[in-house]
Amino acid sequence: MINKVHVESFFKSLNKKNEELCGDKVEVRRNEDSFIMVLADGLGSGVKANILSTLTSTIISEMIASGASIQDAVETMAQTLPECQERGIAYSTFTILQVFYDGTAHLVEFDNPATIFIRDNQLVEMNREVRIIGKRKITDSTFTVEKDDVFVMFSDGIIHAGIGQTLNFGWDLPEVQEFLLTYTKNEDSSKQIAQILLANVNNLYGGKPGDDSTVACAKILEARETRVMVGPPLREEDDAKVVAKLLSANGKKVCCGGTTSNIVSRITGKEIKMEELVSLVSDVPPMAYIDGIDLVTEGVLTLQKVNKYLGRCVESPEYLEELLLTKGKDGALSMVKLYLQECSQITFMVGRSDNPAHKAIAYSTISLNAKIQLIREMAENLKKLGKIVSIELY
Repeated sequence: MINKVHVESFFKSLNKKNEELCGDKVEVRRNEDSFIMVLADGLGSGVKANILSTLTSTIISEMIASGASIQDAVETMAQTLPECQERGIAYSTFTILQVFYDGTAHLVEFDNPATIFIRDNQLVEMNREVRIIGKRKITDSTFTVEKDDVFVMFSDGIIHAGIGQTLNFGWDLPEVQEFLLTYTKNEDSSKQIAQILLANVNNLYGGKPGDDSTVACAKILEARETRVMVGPPLREEDDAKVVAKLLSANGKKVCCGGTTSNIVSRITGKEIKMEELVSLVSDVPPMAYIDGIDLVTEGVLTLQKVNKYLGRCVESPEYLEELLLTKGKDGALSMVKLYLQECSQITFMVGRSDNPAHKAIAYSTISLNAKIQLIREMAENLKKLGKIVSIELY
């Protein structure tokens, strides 16, 4: 399947005043076919609400990512979390957005505020079909997405903002819609849109939210495949085929390793130009340049440092933000920034030949098996950071 779209997403919450835990929970999953975002709002607040929303969002997202239908996931939730008998309402409300990489999408909403769909700075009204699943009345929408479409999902703390403080009756949905159309732009990222909305919500609450308030935003991007060639193919006669695949990428083209660079240079007839030695403190070898290739770096030493960066980014969103603001130009930092800022789909093309450049070096860390394992670890870290990643062996 040729991917047509990619989905960028961001979510953030404001906890109810005096609560350490948020009663809302957002889960994002990606599988081979689709992007899944689930926003759940647990009954009440604090620990109990946090447990309920976490259970709801985790079960639904994991089931759908594993191939279950949305209907099966909702039915499972209906059986797992029945209604609260005392209050006669569900233990957790939820919104589910599933965007397939072919451009089709599915939105299911249960008792959360209606999701806002914006295209070209205009509201898009979805055809919401009312259905009963597991005794729950839900709304169900199926549609096709386009580049730069934006979906804003939120918990009811958003529309309660300002009640009894700056506003008499809080925000209603049309006011939230108007705010987004007025204060966000087509070129804004999902993070910028969510932060703009949540900042205003916090202001309406006077900095002391009266309810857990969560915004989850998804933005549709054009899918562009980046190809990364690492190491020489097992058979020399495949060199031209692999280089042709590298050059066929409609996204970025990356070449890792001295031997790999020489192969690309030989097949394309383009000269390798070495980077001027600009720093003696970098712990990775300097980069090079080949006309038509976006990034040319040394091999395993650079990739090892890239993987360390990516691992820390997975562990800490704050570190990720700091890293992207870091000034510097060594191969590892340049590669990480390219992956995180300019790539949606990444294909590693890994050569299985014993690299002749390594024969005189007795380091187990650069064995073929270690190199393949390193690429697999990088792929897993990139997937956790929202990228679609595949590995091809040659």
